[in-house]
Amino acid sequence: MSHTSTADAPTAGEPIAASAAQRLASLVGRHRDWLTPVLIFLGIRALSVTTLAYFADVRGGTVRGHLSDWDGKWMLAIAQYGYNRVPYSQVDARGLRDDNTPYAFFPGYPMLVGLVDKLPGFSTYGAAMTVNLVAGSLGAVGAARLGALCAARMAARARRRPGWFTDSMPFSARVSTWLTARTDADPVDPRRVGLILVVLFSAAPMGVVLSMAYTEALFCALTVWALVAVMERRWLLAGLTAMGAGLTRPTSVVIVGVVMLAALVAVREGPRVWAALALSPLGYLGYLAVVWHHTGSPTGWFTIQTRGWDTRFDFGSATKEFVRYALTSSAEVAVVASAWIIIASVALVAVAVWERMPWPVLLYGTLLVASIIASSGLMMSRPRLLLPAFVLLIPAAIALARSRLSTQIWVLASVIALSCWFGAHMLTVYPHAI
Repeated sequence: MSHTSTADAPTAGEPIAASAAQRLASLVGRHRDWLTPVLIFLGIRALSVTTLAYFADVRGGTVRGHLSDWDGKWMLAIAQYGYNRVPYSQVDARGLRDDNTPYAFFPGYPMLVGLVDKLPGFSTYGAAMTVNLVAGSLGAVGAARLGALCAARMAARARRRPGWFTDSMPFSARVSTWLTARTDADPVDPRRVGLILVVLFSAAPMGVVLSMAYTEALFCALTVWALVAVMERRWLLAGLTAMGAGLTRPTSVVIVGVVMLAALVAVREGPRVWAALALSPLGYLGYLAVVWHHTGSPTGWFTIQTRGWDTRFDFGSATKEFVRYALTSSAEVAVVASAWIIIASVALVAVAVWERMPWPVLLYGTLLVASIIASSGLMMSRPRLLLPAFVLLIPAAIALARSRLSTQIWVLASVIALSCWFGAHMLTVYPHAI
């Protein structure tokens, strides 16, 4: 009688396991343009929240309390009660409150949270965190695509006139040969640029706000996809995302204007361009009209914002004074770091202009930075408000993509570590961060 060795005989589970592994690999391969950015975003957010939990444990407090602090309380209250029933414990920056005060906050985020809150098993806080995770993940995918699109177009232009950062021999190589040894024969990989931009977006100095009950995650997702849509001439998507951004926060006027201008430039491309023109301003203007109806004044929203939070256009006078004070007189880390973030944002605009980024992305980033720097208000909120200008980091992402892998790893790891620390410090140590 012949015997077959059990060690050599294939088991029934082996083909099944191999088939499952192949299917998984195939699935990942087909969806890597979505899956990889989402995993990067969620991983960095997990590190950020873990760091915050440690700081909260050391200093006393809870992660939930910090992630729903300041304006987050307003967002959750509007989501739970609606504008007309927000508890009077919620007050403006002066500690005051009237029936108009809740209307300072645009409805896109709290209304979306309120809809999710109505689903079984959700609390208002849980709904807010879910919206942030989903919106932030979509924003990460959009950032990866936008970074790749810009890298490809900028590389084509660099062949005609190289820039300092986007040249095939990057600025960093001209300054110091330790950064890279790559040559003209080794072009930048647009997909890698996109993924690096995802890291820089997720690990922005105040990236922790992407995990808070704030509008940043939703606003960044809508604006980055609006820019992707403009770059890809997908006009209906551009109009809808700009309209959504207009419902989310007041600085949406920048992306609305960019989409409308791009549509006007391409007005001969067909009826969808006209749809983008019509849809883009509806969210922003529609909410201003709602506040007009509520207050009886066409400038009702601006009055509420100025009276409650002292936000007005002052040509940068308040920002200039804040930066001067921070760099010459302040001993607080948060204040000094915020001033340098403002300065760095201006420098990024200059680099983006020099590197000839695609004009819709450049115009959006430039106008967003200008609108924030040229306004008065709570200066310590500037690192948060500047987060949606992360698209200006595309030249930096290109420079990193051209460097050695080891350089990419230690630079991005340092950025992530600093972001985790800074966010936790701002929420738990500094008393008036955002």
